[in-house]
Formats: sequence, C-alpha cells, structure tokens
Amino acid sequence: MRHPDGKLETELKRGIFQIAVLSLLREPRYGYQIGRLLAEHGLAVEEGTLYPLLRRMEEQDLLESWWVTEQARPRKYYRTTPDGKECLGVLLETWGRVNDALRRVVDASAREGGGQVPPPPAGGEPGGEDAE
Repeated sequence: MRHPDGKLETELKRGIFQIAVLSLLREPRYGYQIGRLLAEHGLAVEEGTLYPLLRRMEEQDLLESWWVTEQARPRKYYRTTPDGKECLGVLLETWGRVNDALRRVVDASAREGGGQVPPPPAGGEPGGEDAE
C-alpha cells in the first residue's frame, strides 16, 4: 500500500537521491543525463526535484558546475568536489550501517510474528481519555 500523499516515499528518497547523485557525478555529467541515468537505475526523479537538489549540493560545496557552450545546445555539467567525494564516503558508510540495522529489525519482527497486540480500548484512542 502506498501512503496517500506520497510524503513518506518523498522523504525516504531525498537522502537516497543525494547519495546517487554524488556517486554518478564522480565523472562530469549534465543535468538531463543525470536524470536519465537515475531513471535507468530505478530512481526516476522529476526535474523540479533534481535541479534544486543540484543547486543545493553546489551551494554546500559538494558539487561544482560549468557551462559547455561549444555544442549545438549549451549544457551545464556537474561533478563532485573533494568535499563531495568525502561526503559520499560518509553517506555510504552510514547507509550501510542503517540498512544493516533495519534489516535486523525487519527480520527479527518477521521471526517473532509481530507479537500479539491487544485491540485499542472501545470508544477512544489509545492513551486518550479512556486510558488509565
């Protein structure tokens, strides 16, 4: 089941996109190319999300950019800075730890069958007026 307004998925993807973009930009790429590669790898992103992310990461000195105007279409290229490469390493290490911990929680919960939870009290929210 999908969360009705998509906010949970959006929040989860926000950090993932930053890791993916830093990883892709170890070599120079232009904006449209970044979006296409993300989509090819199952991380489709709207332009209204990607370009603000690129600007924020550039302001944080994680990316650098420059324009190439010699081609038929001017393109803005991006790549990770030394700070961006260091940040990517930290984020990947953190992601690995968090992913491992989450896997342990999910696996333990599946083995335990989720436990037996008593039904909520009649006539009210748990912890509300009817709670003791």
